[in-house]
Amino acid sequence: MDAMFQSTIEDLKHIHKFSDDELRILDAADAAAEELAVPEFEHYIKREYDPEAPAIAKKHGLFKVPIKKEYGGLGASPLVAALVKQRLGHLGMGFGSFYNVQVFLCSLALQRWGSDHLREKYLKPAANGDKVLAFGLTEPEHGSDPASLETNFEDNGSSYVINGTKYLISNGSVADAMIVFARSKSDKKISAFVVDTKTSGFSAMRMEEKIGLFTSDTAMPEFKDMEVPKENLLGELGKGLHVAYSSLLNGRMGIAAGCVGIIEQSLSAATQRARERFQHGKLIGKHQLIQKHIAEIRQNLEMARWPLYYAAIRKEQYDANPTDKELAREMDLRASLAKKIASRLAFESADRAVQIFGGFGYSLLSPVGPLFIDSRVTRIYEGSDEIQELKIASGVLGDDFRAFD
Repeated sequence: MDAMFQSTIEDLKHIHKFSDDELRILDAADAAAEELAVPEFEHYIKREYDPEAPAIAKKHGLFKVPIKKEYGGLGASPLVAALVKQRLGHLGMGFGSFYNVQVFLCSLALQRWGSDHLREKYLKPAANGDKVLAFGLTEPEHGSDPASLETNFEDNGSSYVINGTKYLISNGSVADAMIVFARSKSDKKISAFVVDTKTSGFSAMRMEEKIGLFTSDTAMPEFKDMEVPKENLLGELGKGLHVAYSSLLNGRMGIAAGCVGIIEQSLSAATQRARERFQHGKLIGKHQLIQKHIAEIRQNLEMARWPLYYAAIRKEQYDANPTDKELAREMDLRASLAKKIASRLAFESADRAVQIFGGFGYSLLSPVGPLFIDSRVTRIYEGSDEIQELKIASGVLGDDFRAFD
């Protein structure tokens, strides 16, 4: 097992007794990450989506991790799910973004809000790795303000008809199905739907102009008079934002976990470099300013891990009591804290690792270059730094001080 990941598990054993099943899941995550490393690197250099990754993750059962056994999953706790995503974060956020959408955003949303029909048709195949899912919330003019989205739908009697455009959607051009949020043309309320991407009226343009996340598919889907069966409504009609916000809470936990993985990998790579490279007649690890960078990365790892782990432990209690409003408020705060802290520190840690590597660090061929460019987006998607700060502040001050609804 990866030494840094093993160290984390050993630290956690002081506060959590891992079952044999949980340890097997963590071993599978480690094995999957090892197997993913080479194809992820090769496709990253080519700046292309990695089509090999989903099959590798499926082979190791990673899509099943937090899903209940009754829906084909492993029923693992939020803490174990976070650790799985953390290990994948060692690879950067390319496949991590795919996994976050497939599992934390979509599968968990289907598990909580889906009907028996939707769980059977979409959740079980997704958990098994036989269907790829995407999350269609962001639009060209509406990112941090999903309540203002413009994609619309109307009821034609036999089905719902969707029109509109989504933007920067991970898995958007490779997904078999997508959770889409749209506004009613009649009462203006937002609802969520699960749509099959093979349906007439759906198209998706792959977006290649990103500055990172090269192995993650990103697309701009369009819906033109796309008919969706009424049984594909996710949650209640007009209550789509409830689905969106609960899904984003899960997504933030996933991003935070991936960022902790980035910090771990930054520390591991920087430490190895400091022990092996000579400059000015001695190993660079003996230079005090290099030691400062390493000390800062190690501190960042310590500061990022524990807000995530505490949030994950509380998340298990919240999942068992999703109608508990006080616990829901706390989870909203905890997820934002974990995401804000981990994403900022991941970017800083990867930056310091690049500095330790010097000129070679400023290359996609180095082990730290992809971590640096991938970590930047973690401060934007699933809620930007600024949104998280507002959520944290209102969590402290109270609902009356919310900067937005």
